[in-house]
Amino acid sequence: MSSAQPVESARLADVLKGPGYLKTLLLGALVGVPVSLVSFWFLAGMHELQHVLWSTLPHSLGWDAPPWWWPLPLLLVSGVLVGLVVTHLTGAGGHIPANGMAMGGASTAVLPGVVLAAAASLPLGAVLGPEAPLIALGGGLALLLRDLARGPSTPQTTALLGAAGAAAAIAAIFGSPLIAGVLLIELVGVGGVRLFAVMLPALLSSGLGALVFTGFGRWTGLETGGLTTKLPGTFTRLDAPDVAWGLLIAVLVAVVQHRAMSTGRAVAAYVAGRPLMRTTLCALGAGVCAAVYALSTGRDPQEVASSGQATMATLTADPHAWGIGALIAVLLCKAVGYSLCLGSLRGGPVFPALFLGAATGLLLSPLPGLDLVPAVAAGLAAAAAGVLRLPVSSALLVTVLLGNLAVTPLIILAVVASLITTELLPAGPPKALPPAKA
Repeated sequence: MSSAQPVESARLADVLKGPGYLKTLLLGALVGVPVSLVSFWFLAGMHELQHVLWSTLPHSLGWDAPPWWWPLPLLLVSGVLVGLVVTHLTGAGGHIPANGMAMGGASTAVLPGVVLAAAASLPLGAVLGPEAPLIALGGGLALLLRDLARGPSTPQTTALLGAAGAAAAIAAIFGSPLIAGVLLIELVGVGGVRLFAVMLPALLSSGLGALVFTGFGRWTGLETGGLTTKLPGTFTRLDAPDVAWGLLIAVLVAVVQHRAMSTGRAVAAYVAGRPLMRTTLCALGAGVCAAVYALSTGRDPQEVASSGQATMATLTADPHAWGIGALIAVLLCKAVGYSLCLGSLRGGPVFPALFLGAATGLLLSPLPGLDLVPAVAAGLAAAAAGVLRLPVSSALLVTVLLGNLAVTPLIILAVVASLITTELLPAGPPKALPPAKA
């Protein structure tokens, strides 16, 4: 046993015995319940509003599906509303999605802007997911509960409770407390005693929150729209062509994802000059992408103008319903719309990236010797790694999402290939700063 181990054990015991930490641990466990309830209603509300705007309203006007021009007015309104939030509310509507996933900086002051910007983006057709607003919502709500309970307000408790609230929110959207825990380990980037101290309240919060979240959905009958994949058939063994083609798919997806994020940061820098007008223009540009796709393919424009989580479920469940032309069109149009939304609207970058990875894998699955499951697995793994830049979290997320242990080795190889490719590519524009409030 090294001499460092007894020292670490003593430090850990001191942390656990501290009255302030035990109180923080209890608060961390308790915040999982209200954070998950708020996350549930937030996601259910976004899901129901999206359903009304993209399904109920077109049907009531006599269309079986939204017409090709439907995304244009919705995303125009989205751009105006988000631009107003960015220019007038504290926090500029929250995290800029082009900067990737991030932790820290939880604050109660930014909550109104985060919620309003997300509500103006996600249901109206932004090519973004709900994960970034949920992380901000979870962390900010945890601190609000701490203040209401008159708990200790120190830098340590702020960091711990912010992480606990974020973990409960992550567990809600990704459907697993384990994914939330691992994601926080890599995002926070701590080790030793500090890691243990951060993870205990986070795991308690996410575990209790997951129980509440899943049970509340069953009791109410409401849907929140989580990530799902249902690939047809069974897959039991990787062959050499699966691995070779899978690595090629991973490199290709990494290049596309890197280009999308770089373009998104350039868009964010452009928007910062005149936020209201340029946010509106970029949002309208994303609407044009969806309209062009619908007009050229005759398919639903929401397949482009959305996070992609619902479309990915139908894509993987019935891949033969998508011709090569439709797959190419949805990849091109969604990638451009995704890049525009990354730098202008508010949401998370993960869900659309996963859709693009899955669609790329499906498009290339007819390659000789390549099976559908490893093709989609490689695309998903490369996309997750490209946007998260977290190897273990990316591999775990895709493994849980697919539920097929036979492709786990390829998932790991695809994650590594994606990260190496991303690191070797030019860095591109720096991370964008939010525009200053008017």
